[in-house]
Amino acid sequence: MALGTKIDQNLVPFISVGHMKKIISMVGIETILQELADCIEEDFKRWALFDKTPRVASHSKEGVVELMPTSDGDQYSFKYVNGHPKNYQRGLQTVTAFGALSDVSSGYPILLSEMTILTALRTAATSALMAKYLAPKGAQTMAMIGNGAQSEFQALGFKAIVGVTKIRLFDIDPMAMEKCAKNLLGWGFDIQCCNSAQEAVMGAEIITTATADKQNATILNDNMVGAGVHINAVGGDCPGKTELHKDILLRSDIFAEYLPQTRIEGEIQQLNDDYPVTEMWTIIQEGQGRPRDASRTTIFDSVGFAIEDFSALRYLKSLIDKSGQYQLLDMIADPQDPRDLFGMVLPQKRRSA
Repeated sequence: MALGTKIDQNLVPFISVGHMKKIISMVGIETILQELADCIEEDFKRWALFDKTPRVASHSKEGVVELMPTSDGDQYSFKYVNGHPKNYQRGLQTVTAFGALSDVSSGYPILLSEMTILTALRTAATSALMAKYLAPKGAQTMAMIGNGAQSEFQALGFKAIVGVTKIRLFDIDPMAMEKCAKNLLGWGFDIQCCNSAQEAVMGAEIITTATADKQNATILNDNMVGAGVHINAVGGDCPGKTELHKDILLRSDIFAEYLPQTRIEGEIQQLNDDYPVTEMWTIIQEGQGRPRDASRTTIFDSVGFAIEDFSALRYLKSLIDKSGQYQLLDMIADPQDPRDLFGMVLPQKRRSA
């Protein structure tokens, strides 16, 4: 699609995986992560305007399929996303997604997009955004436990937004750790591959957990986490799946996207519903955040929320004209007479009679 082309309202821009790859190449992944974090921050400052609901989930023994909708009153978005941890054994992605942005006033879609790559970008941008508020000032070292599909995005997000330059990797699958280390070469990191999670967290000011198994697990024990560390808990994202020992939660300041959803899917499903947890929009609206107690651990209990996807689609829409990376889909039936939809499917002879 040529730059500056005016888009017919009956044709919907679609961003494919190929288009997304070219957009990232043109703009730069670190720039995208920074700008995407800015969009997420802007939208969480408008928290009161958004529809908010836990995602609609269909669970099976193999995984989950979810819909994540929201609207700010002017635009509406949804994302379809799955989570199937065993997919990698068949050579498939554990998470895939697509989504849409639409105009509330007409109900017409204004953007369709792949969201497998976009979700990885927005998850990393959100994690790094919260670390900007919660991590120790000047933090440079991050342990990355779980080196699958999210890991490189997380590392680059923390580099671009927080200033992390040292990455300590561990995965129970050595090939995943090797893959991550190889992909991060040349991006300005000091990278160390470790023999255990215990070794990885030594000296780390930030710990990211991003494992895939759909089960309650103890990736971090209480004695592994020192005072003042910030934990970016990304992997717990469905009922029955956690990564942190409960005792870590009980001595930490915990932050989450949207409590009615996180209490079902996040680390805090281990806690009573009245246990105090702060929603992330409150600290974002405070601007610089609250004074940090260096003796307290902080946890961002990240499960992903629909407003982050709204922000990602809104940001992507803003890139259409300058990138030219999209195609137009004929998705909206447009009869001459809006009341005569059937007339569009009549045989030509009948229409001209």
